[in-house]
Amino acid sequence: MSTPSSNPNKDIEKVEVRLKWDPSELGEPPNDLDLIAGTYVSDAPFGDPDYLVHHDSRSPDGTITLNRDSRTGQGLGFDEVMTLELDRLAERYVRVVVGVAIQQRDGRKTFGTVAGTGVQIREGYTELGEDDFSRVASATAAVVAEFTRDGAGVWAYHWALRGFDGDPSTFAAEMGGSGPSV
Repeated sequence: MSTPSSNPNKDIEKVEVRLKWDPSELGEPPNDLDLIAGTYVSDAPFGDPDYLVHHDSRSPDGTITLNRDSRTGQGLGFDEVMTLELDRLAERYVRVVVGVAIQQRDGRKTFGTVAGTGVQIREGYTELGEDDFSRVASATAAVVAEFTRDGAGVWAYHWALRGFDGDPSTFAAEMGGSGPSV
């Protein structure tokens, strides 16, 4: 017989965020969308992120990893995949925000101008959320999920589709705030 846990709530432990989009038309600049995760500490849950994870930056403790990174959207299935091992994050982290930014190197692109966009958030075989970005079609970036840890250490998932207008650097700095969105 097993002993009951001190906390009967089952929390979110390991999550996968998957992003897809269609390649650009022949002769057009490539569509390049990026997953970005920001971690926030208990002293500043809506301040600046403690660290960011994206195509060019990894989590220092290996708890958040970008498993697949595409610059064109070519291929089958999901083009970018990020794994978040929330159960392994240090106790000082109380919030993780995940977003998607469209690279703006070759002119302004929005979710409405990139065909076949979609995001899916899963824990194991359980789908937590899914969207095609049509509600934020005029945005160049969007927050897609927020994970928060309560005082008992239990992680919870919150669907958080909020569009932003700006380049990926600006978005990464603002994505965890409670400021205006598009």
